[in-house]
Order: sequence, then C-alpha cells, then structure tokens
Amino acid sequence: MSQTKPRIYVWSVVAACLVIQALQFAYVVHRESLTFDEDDHMFAGYMMWKTGDFGLNPEHPPLVKLLATAPLLLEDLRIPPLQGREFKQEAYLDGRDWLAQNDGSGQRLVFRMRLSVGLLALALSVVVFLAAREWFGAGAGLVALVLVAFDPNILAHSALVTTDVGVSLFFLAAVYTFYRYAARPGLGRLLLAGVVAGLLLATKHSGILLAPMLILLAGWEIASVSKGERSIALRRYAVALAGIVVVSVAVLWVFYGFRYSARPAPLILKPTLTEYLAGIGPVGGAVVRGVTRVHLLPESYLMGLVDVERMAEFYPTYIFGKVYAHGKWWYFPMVILIKTTLGMLALVALALLAALSGKLRHGRELAYIFIPWLTYLIVAMAAGMNIGARHILPLYGFAAIFAGGGVVALSSSSRRWAWICSVLIAAHVVSALAVFPNYMAYANQAWGGPQNVHNLLSDANVDWAQQLLQVKLWRERHPQGECWFAYFAHPEIDPNVYGIHCHAMPTVDTGWLGGADVIPPEIHGAVLISAGDLSGCEWPSALLNPYREFQNRTPDEVIDHGVFVYKGDFTVPEAASLSRAQRATELLSQHRPEEALVVAREAASLDPNSVIAQSALGNSLSALGQKEEARTAWSTAIVRAHALEPDAQKSFLPELEGKLKKIEE
Repeated sequence: MSQTKPRIYVWSVVAACLVIQALQFAYVVHRESLTFDEDDHMFAGYMMWKTGDFGLNPEHPPLVKLLATAPLLLEDLRIPPLQGREFKQEAYLDGRDWLAQNDGSGQRLVFRMRLSVGLLALALSVVVFLAAREWFGAGAGLVALVLVAFDPNILAHSALVTTDVGVSLFFLAAVYTFYRYAARPGLGRLLLAGVVAGLLLATKHSGILLAPMLILLAGWEIASVSKGERSIALRRYAVALAGIVVVSVAVLWVFYGFRYSARPAPLILKPTLTEYLAGIGPVGGAVVRGVTRVHLLPESYLMGLVDVERMAEFYPTYIFGKVYAHGKWWYFPMVILIKTTLGMLALVALALLAALSGKLRHGRELAYIFIPWLTYLIVAMAAGMNIGARHILPLYGFAAIFAGGGVVALSSSSRRWAWICSVLIAAHVVSALAVFPNYMAYANQAWGGPQNVHNLLSDANVDWAQQLLQVKLWRERHPQGECWFAYFAHPEIDPNVYGIHCHAMPTVDTGWLGGADVIPPEIHGAVLISAGDLSGCEWPSALLNPYREFQNRTPDEVIDHGVFVYKGDFTVPEAASLSRAQRATELLSQHRPEEALVVAREAASLDPNSVIAQSALGNSLSALGQKEEARTAWSTAIVRAHALEPDAQKSFLPELEGKLKKIEE
C-alpha cells in the first residue's frame, strides 16, 4: 500500500472526529441558556471592539472575548449606558441588559458567539493529534484525538464563551512548540513558541504558569546532554527563554492595543488598581506596584492578576456533600476521579504501566507531558479556587496524548492488550455519549453517574446556570400554580428574559446585586432550586444555606440534572428572612433607612439566629442614629457568627467587630 493511502485514511478519521465533535457541541450549546460568566465576557468583548474599553472584565485577558464577538462587528447593537459601578457589577449587569435588549431568549447572537469560540475546541483536538502523532506515532494521534473529541468535560465547555478551552489549547500548543524548538532549534521555531506563549497569556491569567513549566523543561533538556555540552545548552536555553518572554509579552500588548490604561479617557477602573491592591498580600502587592510603575504590562492585565489572588481567598468549596469556607488541597484529585470516564482513567493507568515497564520508552516526550501536567495540578491544588473541573481542563489534552502513547506501546506488544485498549476506548466514548447532551453534569459510573453528581460536587461540575431554556419548556408543560425559583445565576442572568415568570428566591448573588423578591415564610406551588443553590456552594458555611432542608427531600422532577423541582406547601422562614435582609441592604444603598429598618426587623424576627439578618438590622438602626439598638443587633450577629465553623467566621467577624469598635469611639 502506498504512503498516500494511509495518510488519506488518517486525515479522513481526523476530519470525521472533528465533524462529530463540532456537531455535538453545537447541539449542546444550542439548547443551553447563558452560563454564569458568559454575558460578562460577551459584553466586555463587544465593548473592546467598539470602544477600546478593557476595564469591564479585567478578570480575564481579551483573546477569547474578542474572538467570540468578532461575528457581531457588523451588527448595530444597542449598548446600555454605563453607570460607573464597580467593574464586576458593571460588566455583569450591563452584559445582562445588553443581551436582553439585542438577543432576548432566542439566543441568535449568543449561538454565533459560541460557535466562534468552538473553533478553539477544534484547534485543541488538532494540536492533541499533531503532538501525539509526532511523539508516539499516527496511531497514538488518532487514539488521543478520539479521547479528546468524546471527552465529556471538554465537550461541556467547548463552545461556551469562557476561557477554559482556550487556555487548554494554548497551554498544550505552547509546550508542543517549545518541544519542537528543543528537538530542532531554529529562529522560526523559537518565534512560533513565543507567539503561542503570547496567545496563552492573552487567554487567561493562569497562562503565567507556562514560565515554571518551560524553565523545568529547559532544565530537563540541559540535564539530558553530556557534561561537556551543558554550558552551551544552558546559554542557548537562557537566550531562548528570554526570547519567548519578549515575544509573548509583545503579543500580549497587541491584544490590548499597545495601551497601558485599561479604559479610554475619561473612564477609569472602579476601584482603581491602587485601591484593589490593598486586598492582597504585601509581597504580591509590591511586585504589581513595581510592574505598574514602569508600565511593563497593561493595567487591565495587572488588575486581573490581582483579582485572581483576591478571589482565591474567599471562594468556598463544596465536595462530598459538605461546604468548606476555603479550598482543599485534595479537591482536584477527587474531581479527576469523579469527572473523568472510567475508560480514560484506565487508559492513563495502563500508559503509566507501559512507561514503568519500559514499553513506552520516549523519555523526552514523557517529560513534556508529566512536567507541565504535574506543575499545573500542583498549583491548582494549592490555589484554593475549587469551583469546577473546568479549572483543570488543560490536564485532559496531555492525558489523552499520554494514553494514546500507552495504547500504541501496549498494543504493539500483544494482541490481547490491543483488545483491552479498544474496549476501554469504546467505554470512554459510550460513557460520554450516555450523558449527552448534559455533559456539564457528567460523573462516571463508579460515583453514581450524572444523577448523583450534585451530591458530590457543585458549580460548573453540574450546574453553571445553563438550564433556563429547559426550565422554560418545563414551565410551559406545567403552567398552573405559582412557582418559586432559586436560580444559581440570578440576577446576573434574568429568568424573566426567557419567559420564566417565577418568584425570585434569595441567593448569595442577590445579596450583592439585588433582585430577590421579598417572599413569605410559607409558600405553595412548585419550588425550583438549581443545584448550586441546593448545595449552598457559594456560602462559607452550610448553616447559612436557606435551602438545606430541601436536601433531605426527594424532588418531584429534575431538569437536566441541575434544577430540582419540589411541589406542595413549604415553610421557608430562613429564605424569607434572607430575602428581607437583602432587601434592607438594597434600601440602605438607596438612602431609605426607615423602610430598611421595617424589613430588617421582619428578617430578624423570622430567623433570630441569622447573622445576616441581625447584621442588616444593626446597619439599619445605625443609619437612623439608633446606636444602642444597633450595638445590640451587631452583638447578636457576632454571637451567631461564632456558631459557624472557624473558617466561616472570618467572613463576618472582622466587619462586625469593626462596626462595634467604631460605634463605641
């Protein structure tokens, strides 16, 4: 057989896998409503193109947002007036209103933006194939491609307007291009490695982890040569790494239009970068201030780096049915065991066996898999931001390549191994397709599958607020009676836009953005609670979750494994109290303290043990100058806060104790 025919066969399989992958993620996102962060990203990207404003979503660099909104450049869209709010509020709420005005529930524009981002997922699959083929052969490339094209975690995020698939692509591409430079040094290959590294930096702030990865890989390359050649290799890799830094930073500046200021004049960041730096440690603050003084990096990019550190400090963690105030080092290893197919886990284990037994001998290639893989996992474990498998998505491409190499090595040694590996590949594909199209809620069969994942994990592991289109269909089938909806992304995303007219129950997010209804302590009809709110994953303590009593009830229906429906009569004093406490806070922000005090008293009466209600009562009394009564309410709130877990107490005690101290001065 000629060499041309095998090549045609291989590329035909590649093309077929890419088409199947694209059809899958296109169908998935066509039936999904906006996920938690997408309107934020979309609006920020559109404003970057139209006004050069990089300050609306500095949490993430521009690349994915610009790619997503490129199809909208010829659209004449209405832009809601900016209101000078804190940057997160501004981007979330303006993004919500922008899409509501221009797209509504039809999601025509949303679908176009998602398909644009889906190109990154296809590119990831191509890079996985190319790297695996070059490292372990064409057979390994095809195996790795199949594993990626049918991976439920990658498929869940492939066409969402977020950064996770993009950063997975460019991490792998950056390591792969550096490998190609190391294998055959040349200026062109070095420049390509620098450009790809720049694309990585422009995609997500975690891209800075490429630096230790490349340093360790360069160290491995230097250690691999003879002693007499090490000094030459040291100089060569020092120059190469410096060149990659220069080129990558230049590429990063391109995406910010070579402008330091995050926002066009006269707009400024709110809070300013200097003000935001007050919330991080002295070492990190000193580094950022030094970089700021010389304008080494764009202001928006620096703001995002600071935001990453600040957010990691307070993100709660939900795992195995328990809420923790902070991250746990073992969270991501457990997520890998739960969210990865059993077929994939077995294939990686067999590849490890092949490597340890000497059947998989590619030392350099294994270094380029394990060094980045372990570096990323270790940092993720230490970072403390435990909110979903999407944060370790870059690991899956490397794992697929390693598994592909193991399959080829074992299969070439024994026909029995070939059959075993084939069965495991098929098991991987079947396990993924079994949850189609609800890939977000995937869990493997050893952990009870998607039906049980909400008892184990939360957030983007199961419910990233993507079910509104399906909730709308459910409501059309059940139009009678009242409905009450605790929705994970409300008010960042408004169910009313999708035609879901239920009473809005209070959540963590309605506490800082408003939007909850003041609900009675007894409600009747259908209560819909999304998995994120049922688990209480955003609260620092399970005791603060007003819906924990529903955890012991069997839902009447479940929508897409992520929205739980309960029908009947329910007593919900904690939710009723929370809704009033949040309403009191809204009224205080509107300088209406008399009205705030009325609802704050109701909140404290409905749930006297609520630290949030007692705090709101103290704030309302203080605003009216009733210092002694405010002192009593705050003192009660402090007592209630001490009843929480020690880590959760930190979310309340410093502020409450500060208020008491101030009122006593």
